[in-house]
Amino acid sequence: MTERTRTITERLSPHLFWDIDKEHFDADTISAQLIQRVLENGEMSDWRAVRDFYGHDRIANDCKTLRSLHPAALSFVCLVTDTRKEDCRCYTFRQSHPTLWNY
Repeated sequence: MTERTRTITERLSPHLFWDIDKEHFDADTISAQLIQRVLENGEMSDWRAVRDFYGHDRIANDCKTLRSLHPAALSFVCLVTDTRKEDCRCYTFRQSHPTLWNY
């Protein structure tokens, strides 16, 4: 693990890493996965840590490529990073493939 990765893993809640070996992952390689976990399951302190580590531009770019993201998390990240929902892959997919369930 690099020193840069160690700084972010020490600041994040342990429950976010239930299926990841923290000693063998690179925070820059799986940034989209880590950002999604924090947005959907993290606490506000986790959000602050990710924001400080990646910055708004990287978070917005990674969220645009995600296939799925909880609607509340999508709204939050779009508001904070000044991004349009329509630019996000998960939003356009949901709009073009409606479901019977409203969740």
